[in-house]
Amino acid sequence: MQKNPVSLVRYEKSIESVRKAVELSKGFDHLTHNARVFIKPNIVFWTTSVPFPKWGVITTSRVIEDMVVLLKEHGIDHITIGEGIAANPRNKEIPKHAFETLGYGVLKKKYGVNTINVMERPFRKVDLGDDIHLNFNVDILESDFIVNLPVIKTHSQTVVSLGIKNLKGMIDVPSRKKCHSTDTQKDLNVMIAGLWKKMPPMLTLQDGIYTLERGPWFDGKAHRSNLLVASTDILAADLVSAKILGYDMDDVPHLKHAMTQRESGFTLSDIEVIGEAIESVAKHHAHGFAYQASDKGDMPVGLSRCGIEGLYYRKYDLSICTYCSHINGTVLSAIRSAWQGTPWEDVEVLTGKIMKPQPGMKKTILLGKCMCKENKGHPDIKEEILVPGCPPKSEDIFAALRKAGITPDPKFIEKIEKLPASFMARYAKKPAFDESFFRIKEI
Repeated sequence: MQKNPVSLVRYEKSIESVRKAVELSKGFDHLTHNARVFIKPNIVFWTTSVPFPKWGVITTSRVIEDMVVLLKEHGIDHITIGEGIAANPRNKEIPKHAFETLGYGVLKKKYGVNTINVMERPFRKVDLGDDIHLNFNVDILESDFIVNLPVIKTHSQTVVSLGIKNLKGMIDVPSRKKCHSTDTQKDLNVMIAGLWKKMPPMLTLQDGIYTLERGPWFDGKAHRSNLLVASTDILAADLVSAKILGYDMDDVPHLKHAMTQRESGFTLSDIEVIGEAIESVAKHHAHGFAYQASDKGDMPVGLSRCGIEGLYYRKYDLSICTYCSHINGTVLSAIRSAWQGTPWEDVEVLTGKIMKPQPGMKKTILLGKCMCKENKGHPDIKEEILVPGCPPKSEDIFAALRKAGITPDPKFIEKIEKLPASFMARYAKKPAFDESFFRIKEI
């Protein structure tokens, strides 16, 4: 039985390392010269307010340009880079700013590459089987070949975020929210497992120049790993990168589900890893933030170490969608800034779609439209504090905290837009964390 080839290459030199990864994986063997190619990077977050640590969060512009050059060498003239950034879909300035800052405009000048914000393009409903229907961007569906360029990272909800998870950026907002279902038989892992099934032929090249621990956001910890993983079999590539991060298929529910959806299942033993040995480059990356359990509810370890008492902030679950999970870290940082050593009055914060209030709490903050809809008027709530919105606005969140007796530092509220920049400090003066990887040189 022929094994599925996956190349595992150390990134050493621009273009040559990517070339080696593509050639070893036979990535272009079925790419015709007149093909319309769609490149899908990973831009999970962007802000126009401040610089932030992109390492391990966003696909490097270096790898994208290297791939474009290889495609041009192969005779490809029609290349489109497309992404649906996890931001307010009505805000067209954020994607525009991201594409320009990352150098995609320069790619257009140098190579004629087109760039699209998929949130401004049409979507088409796709039947993924098992009564799962999601709306996909038409440009990727109508391409002849896809180059999928995820980052190698762990993820607080899905354990890893690799090739399959990266395709979630190609579905519209209602479909993204649908993925975070309250149906335990169709949870996030089940919903995303088949995102690859109706795609055109695809090469997945995973960018591990920088890998990310406790991703997918900027508050994770980046590592300079200098790795590239490539395969025309998306699941094979994901299994190899998951192993590099320290996880077997059974540790990653969506990969396990994806395997069952193939005509013939396989394991890591059915994959031929070409280049480096997995064992020589593997390094465990934690995927979740630690929480400390109590009889009244969970508390993030980071808050409990501060000595915070009288607050119960339960651990996020799979039902919290991208838009509310995005603000979760901000809320926790605001709470930390408010702690003055005096216990709060048994306040609980509920998120996502399925959490229920704990009897005996004196104040219950319902964070987000879904939580408000689920628990408004619940008999176990003594004092209800609603924070509607999808996602809620920062000013409404802070108003709710104040109503619960939690008063964040006013300076924190003023600097909320600059919070992502504060995470730059951990990488300051470390030459390995080089911003030039996210720039494209002008002609």
